[in-house]
Amino acid sequence: MSHPLLPAVIDLVRAAGAAILPYWRGELQVREKADASPVTAADMAAHRLLAAGLAALDGQIPVLSEEASEIPLSERQRWQRWWLVDPLDGTKEFIAGSEEFTVNVALIEFGRVRFGVVGQPSSGRCFYGGAGLGAWRSEAPGQAEAIGVREAHDGPLVVVASRRHSSPAQESLLAGLSRRLGDLELAGIGSSLKFCLLAEGQADCYPRLAPTSQWDTAAAQGVLEGAGGLVLGLDGAPLDYAAREDYLNPWFLALPAEAVWRDDLLRLARELA
Repeated sequence: MSHPLLPAVIDLVRAAGAAILPYWRGELQVREKADASPVTAADMAAHRLLAAGLAALDGQIPVLSEEASEIPLSERQRWQRWWLVDPLDGTKEFIAGSEEFTVNVALIEFGRVRFGVVGQPSSGRCFYGGAGLGAWRSEAPGQAEAIGVREAHDGPLVVVASRRHSSPAQESLLAGLSRRLGDLELAGIGSSLKFCLLAEGQADCYPRLAPTSQWDTAAAQGVLEGAGGLVLGLDGAPLDYAAREDYLNPWFLALPAEAVWRDDLLRLARELA
């Protein structure tokens, strides 16, 4: 099953990645935004391409991009369907010369992810999918392989951790999880690729008890949900994208939908909330 807008969005994400690459590992001027996060000319080049391309694809669907997010809540509350975009996720990784940065585009309908596309410009790899649609990894245009979460693990539970962002609560959660489920293997990676590791069955869990914004997670959540995973708030409900005054996500847990240790993980996380 697919979605009629998905192929065109994949092409746009690949094109945005191509617009980013000339800046990668080159001379960069870095500007600090009001929230102290960095932005570069590469972020803005990808933003302009995606904003124009998505508007041309369907002018009735508004675009909410990290680089153009000054949209009043009163307006966003009227939206039923919109694009949620991070033109360059993992800007700090990009500035450092790492390969772990992505382009993220998600279609949101009534506050839930319909589908998401995550491109990794440095490799040309693209992940895409959505709940009820399936999930795929594409190494090059015209080539795609279905992917899925792993329901069981042999050996240590593989837990994805952010390279640059943690918190005392997150460290306590990992310690508690290790006490209950045995040794953990930590996989550190940047940007939305953390979700994609789960989606392709290379990791078991991604707990995030530290800040993220909606554009950081939506596209990759679509991929993970298509692959048979879930992204849950600590209340056990799926992470949603309802219009709010700010764009910060609550703490969340990403995992396979059928994980037998799901309740243990939720219980531990709630104890730390």
